[in-house]
Amino acid sequence: MKCICSIYKSPRRREMYLYVAKKDALSRVPEGLLAAFGAPQHAFDLVLSPERTLAREDIRKVLENLGKQGYHLQMPPPEEEYIEHLPEELLRMNDPV
Repeated sequence: MKCICSIYKSPRRREMYLYVAKKDALSRVPEGLLAAFGAPQHAFDLVLSPERTLAREDIRKVLENLGKQGYHLQMPPPEEEYIEHLPEELLRMNDPV
């Protein structure tokens, strides 16, 4: 199954994206989800097919969700991916003596 997909980014949460079939636009996305997502900002359009790979999503799951519910929500990665862990000796350098 191939699908021309429009991808929208959330103005509220960094790296949260909403995938919808271009032909349906946002018509199949529940109002509650749109309220939580914020005003969708169009990022780009993409042709999706089972052979394609996506950076952070399983293409088969995206296509399945588009077919069944009309949208796919890509959540941001967990926060700990952004935290840089420093060695203990560097963390203690400014401790009061």
